[in-house]
Amino acid sequence: MYSRTMNQFVNICSSMSRTPLNSLKSDEAASGPKQGPTFQDGQRRVDYVLTYHIQKPRSFRRKTSHFGDYRILRSLRRSLSMMRGRDTPPPKEDPEVAAHKHRLDYHEDDKRFRQTEFEDNLREMGLELEKDEGNKIPGIGFLKIHAPWNVLCREAEFMKLKMPTKKVCDVVERINLFIRKVTAPLHPKVEPNRAQNVKHLSHPFSREKQHLFDLSDRESFFDSKTRASIVSTIDLKFDLLKMTITGITSLLGNGVYTAAYPLHDGDVDSMGPEANDRKILYEEWASYSVFYKYQPIGLIRKYFGEKIGLYFAWLGVYTQMLIPAAIVGAIVFLYGCATVDNDIPSMEICDPRNNITMCPLCDRACSYWKLKTACGTARASHLFDNPATVFFSIFMALWAAMFMEHWKRRQMRLNYIWDLTGFEEEEVSLCPCFGTCLDKKVKLTCTDRAPAYMTGLFTMLFMVGVTFAVVFGVILYRISIRAALHMSSNPTARTNIRATVKGTAAVINLVIIIIMDEVYGALARWLTLLEVPKTDKSFEERLIIKTFVLKFANAFSPIVYLAFFRDGDYLCYLRCAHAGCLMELCIQLCITMLGKQLIQNNLFEIGIPKIKKLIRRRKSDMDSQQQEDYNMTLQRHEKDHFLGPFVGLSPEYMEMIIQFGMVTLFVASFPLAPLFALLNNIIEIRLDAKKFVTEVRRPIAGSAKDIGIWYNLLRGLSKVAVIVNAFVISFTSDFIPRLVYQYMYSPDGSMHGFVNHTLSYFNVSDFQPGTAPLQPMHLGYEVQICRYKDYRETPWSNTPYDLSKEFWAILACRLAFVVVFQNVVMLMSDFVDWLIPDIPKDISLQIHKEKILMVELFMKEEEGKKLLRDSHAKQSPLQPRSRPASHTPSNC
Repeated sequence: MYSRTMNQFVNICSSMSRTPLNSLKSDEAASGPKQGPTFQDGQRRVDYVLTYHIQKPRSFRRKTSHFGDYRILRSLRRSLSMMRGRDTPPPKEDPEVAAHKHRLDYHEDDKRFRQTEFEDNLREMGLELEKDEGNKIPGIGFLKIHAPWNVLCREAEFMKLKMPTKKVCDVVERINLFIRKVTAPLHPKVEPNRAQNVKHLSHPFSREKQHLFDLSDRESFFDSKTRASIVSTIDLKFDLLKMTITGITSLLGNGVYTAAYPLHDGDVDSMGPEANDRKILYEEWASYSVFYKYQPIGLIRKYFGEKIGLYFAWLGVYTQMLIPAAIVGAIVFLYGCATVDNDIPSMEICDPRNNITMCPLCDRACSYWKLKTACGTARASHLFDNPATVFFSIFMALWAAMFMEHWKRRQMRLNYIWDLTGFEEEEVSLCPCFGTCLDKKVKLTCTDRAPAYMTGLFTMLFMVGVTFAVVFGVILYRISIRAALHMSSNPTARTNIRATVKGTAAVINLVIIIIMDEVYGALARWLTLLEVPKTDKSFEERLIIKTFVLKFANAFSPIVYLAFFRDGDYLCYLRCAHAGCLMELCIQLCITMLGKQLIQNNLFEIGIPKIKKLIRRRKSDMDSQQQEDYNMTLQRHEKDHFLGPFVGLSPEYMEMIIQFGMVTLFVASFPLAPLFALLNNIIEIRLDAKKFVTEVRRPIAGSAKDIGIWYNLLRGLSKVAVIVNAFVISFTSDFIPRLVYQYMYSPDGSMHGFVNHTLSYFNVSDFQPGTAPLQPMHLGYEVQICRYKDYRETPWSNTPYDLSKEFWAILACRLAFVVVFQNVVMLMSDFVDWLIPDIPKDISLQIHKEKILMVELFMKEEEGKKLLRDSHAKQSPLQPRSRPASHTPSNC
């Protein structure tokens, strides 16, 4: 008896879970399984999907008064309990366990109440809902949402969406036909039937002016991107009207729903003849075989929205602009390779006849050494520290200005093509953390937020201090490992001390940077949540600023230390070799840049999704064939549930901004940085494309006319890069000392004698107690005088070891070079900025032309209305005038 009643109850529950909410026809809803992203009636398309946890039927929890619709369930539960009571006495339950279950029941009832309230709000706004609580994915239920035509029209008018009208205009083509034919193989094969020189005029949608728009195909008038965007903003408008937070963002944060996403168009590996946008993007954009082609920016924007389209457009422009920078950087490097044999200072260092004995590089453990042993370092340093480096620094400063101007023009062109010229973003999306305050009816003022602001400020200062402490820890490592290698009895270890210390220290810095990046990302998010920003835009901007400051300090603090804080007197523990610190700076920058790009940006993005898939397969009891058959039975919304969530564009922008800093800030020490960045970005574009198309759920399309705060960060970095490169050339490289020697101290105006001029004398009897080398006879003879790289007086002068007049002359020239270089380059950058207009001339003319055509269109419409009214008045003067049927809004 009890088991038969239980089976009846389970059947009732399963039938209820399959009943569509607000369906149009029950017999259509009860038909067979739906094909494609539609409701079970096979007619209404699924515009948006919400997922939630399904309560397991093993325990029939007590419902609150919020659920009057489930009275039948409560009555069945009472009858079951009565039947059980006749057979066995009720068991005694632990009071603590009972209290815990009561709290869980209350929490589940509260979530179910909020879910029901939210769904009622959606129905009140005109949306149609259908639940799917099948057993293909245990424990997960799906709420499918459909926006009818009248709701789409109403919301499109409310959002002032610009839609294409029937009126078309000719687009002025400034590209030569010959160039178009030559570059045809570089263009992706998308939208072959679209006319390239024709553009539909766009106008904000209005239900009273539907006759202006081409409504012959309603299904495609509002595409899937627009429909999902409209649905996602309906609950926001309802919240703003009631001044409460019951929207999907808040419900996701509270666990009422587990995910919310629009559906992808189809499968990328479908074998059918139909070609959906997702499949085209996979073949013509996300494949590594098309790395040489342009990106289908128009299709990306159509499928993902303007924000993601602008990101990939910016990344494409940045990658294209890296091509000339990479070519010039490679030429500078090849120039260094070609002239290394003719470099007189390097030849003097490598000449064995110059029997110069150098002072120890560290106290006690290090001994005297010969200058000729630094021959390899000196020759390698010339590859990056040569006269062409100054030219390349000036070139990169102008390149940064050209890049910013080129992007502004490209952005303006995209705004025209995408009809965003008059778009103004409104901050109406409330942040979930601010919603908690509204739920509790708490009004936050600046005074209330002051503790959070102070906590964030002091925490960030503390973490920046931690970053510099980590750099100091690496310094201590360099000291200890250098001393240990000098004291080693292994001859191989003693001969490769410099390479070992520099290489291992750079790798340690890289590992620390990668680890701290993850820590700083989580910390910046926590600090932003403490401030309780009001809108999503404010939350995003504050998070970006905090993350950028922390990650920038983390990535560049070791490089800044090597560039500007390494040099000291000859007794410094970590003196650079004679060839200068530029070579060591180059090694650190190279390892950091390549390591971050290879490990953090590429391997993590490729490896982590594959590891997650492998773990999911290991946990599954099905083999590969069963898993494939199981995937074939899943519907579109169920397949998308297994994809990863979209976490935003901030991580993608951040890694590119850090890369831009490495390309521009210290380019004087590493001319090959643009080349490595170019190779990385070619892979990065296709990697990100594959991730967006196949590995993450389809994001909600967001409208934007620019890249926001990221442009300001780029512009600031380009300005700082001029100053940093001026100091690198002046103080880190030997460019200024060479010029000063050649034109002030050289007897014949050449570089002969430059090495001897840069070396000072030291009497070994002047060593401080406890600092003399432990093995003074390491070279086989007693050393009386050794040399070190600095400009100081000799031991036999009246002021021994004081800074010489050459030092002050070179310092004056260094400072003068910084001032001149900075002002000249910034003046040239501003001139380029002034010379290139932000808006292309053809675009400004086209915008003006469209305005005229739109005015003419409305004037013709009004003239037509007037003629029709006059003709009706003459034909039937006694009957009321009515609007022609052709101009009547249809079903809105």
